[in-house]
Amino acid sequence: MAGLSAAPDPGTPARPVLFGALEARLAALDALPRSLWLGGLTHSIGELESRLNALAVLRERLSQGEWPAPGQWRWPAEPIAGALASAFASLDLARHCRRQDALVDTVLMSLLFHLDLIVDYQDRGASEDEAIARAVAAFAADWQDRCGVMDELVAALGQVPYIDDNDRWDALAGLLRSTSWQAVLKARDAMARLPELAATLRALGRARPALAPAMVPQGQAESLSTAELQPTEARSVRVPDLPGETRGIQRSARISRMLPAEAVLLGHPRLRLVWHARRAERTLLTYEDDDRLTDIPLAHVTLPRPAPAPVPAPHPEQGPMLVCVDTSGSMQGGAEAVAKAVVLEAARCAHAEGRDCRVFAFGGPDEVLELSLSPDVDGVLRLTHFLGQAFGGGTDICGPIERCLAAMATARWQQADLLLATDGAFGATPALARQLAEAKQATGLRVQGVLVGDRETIGLLELADAVLWVRDWRRFGASAAVSPVHSKSLTAEYFPGALRNEANRRSTVSGHDASLAVRAGAHRRKESP
Repeated sequence: MAGLSAAPDPGTPARPVLFGALEARLAALDALPRSLWLGGLTHSIGELESRLNALAVLRERLSQGEWPAPGQWRWPAEPIAGALASAFASLDLARHCRRQDALVDTVLMSLLFHLDLIVDYQDRGASEDEAIARAVAAFAADWQDRCGVMDELVAALGQVPYIDDNDRWDALAGLLRSTSWQAVLKARDAMARLPELAATLRALGRARPALAPAMVPQGQAESLSTAELQPTEARSVRVPDLPGETRGIQRSARISRMLPAEAVLLGHPRLRLVWHARRAERTLLTYEDDDRLTDIPLAHVTLPRPAPAPVPAPHPEQGPMLVCVDTSGSMQGGAEAVAKAVVLEAARCAHAEGRDCRVFAFGGPDEVLELSLSPDVDGVLRLTHFLGQAFGGGTDICGPIERCLAAMATARWQQADLLLATDGAFGATPALARQLAEAKQATGLRVQGVLVGDRETIGLLELADAVLWVRDWRRFGASAAVSPVHSKSLTAEYFPGALRNEANRRSTVSGHDASLAVRAGAHRRKESP
């Protein structure tokens, strides 16, 4: 019918009509987390709409590490805005809040709590200025200690851990006063003297393409390089007017080479003026002389020169990390300090780059401790407890390697690489070494070794693809002695046949086969007449 309106489109969502005006006032809540809803709705200062909108803006600016000037505030108004700006500047609180959304929410909740007490202070007889000063001073005192805690955590761990509960600040403050935290600081000092470890940990994982090609050669290929050559070439150069060979007659002003007919003019009283005119005009008839000199110049020529060069292998980086740390008794002293520095730097890299990291601390048989380095308070507590422990016991590499291979079978750790920090005093079984080699071939797994000792061992060389040698590991302990050896590759240099590489495997037999061969030879000698 013409008098009726058209029916609404069933695909169009229904718009609230009855409570639309009321809900529009609370539209800013969509940009705020639920932890700020109660404080933003029930606060006693300012109007509701301006307060919620200002909280959303403040939250965004704090996440960027900035604090707006008092004149740009929409809530709270002056003089509260000026007092808060001075407090934030003295604490440098905005710097700590950069990219820390959980910390930003905690700061704003604390700000709402302390500003809400201004009305209570005024009810107790304080003036408006006194009440504002007391509230801002209480807020600044509350965050003074927390900023000290955050500064110390950033210096040691690189960033503030994720804090989802306001009560966890007391746990962090107690942690910084514990003896285990001193081990964290010692590990951080050791890491400052080992910058190459940070680059090694960055290259672990296969989640992202590398910014530069890997230095590990995949093979040899013929490449063209430029060569600068300087060939010599003898040439004859003609030098005009050099006394040598007379070639003819020319006009010039050279008196020494003029013809006799020109010299006759000088004796005539009138024609001598003609001679002077010809000399000034350089038209005297003279002999044309020249000579040739031999010149040998050096020419610079750039030529392409074919040469064999290594082809860089594809080398992705910055993926999950599986870190195996040797905690046996042989690692006590300086080696223990370096191993703890490896774990601390792995935690820093994992937290800063958002990477998964799991640490396997291994000792004797069935002595494997798994440690997940999560970027929260519990992860920091676990890390500090581990770094505060002393190393001791035996060495069994099979347990942690088997756990790493089992973890790589899951989707979370498929792109992980393995780092092995040890002194190399262990030996893997042939079955485990073969299983690890098959995993490398099938998945592209890379094993990076960190040698905290004086030489590479057969067990370490059999498992690691590359070895980073920390030569001055003794200096991180009580001793200041340097390494007594000139090279870590003493085993490969003096005992090349002891390494179980492919060439040695093809030329050797197992102990069982050798025993059967000896027995067969003994039986043949007995049977012979």
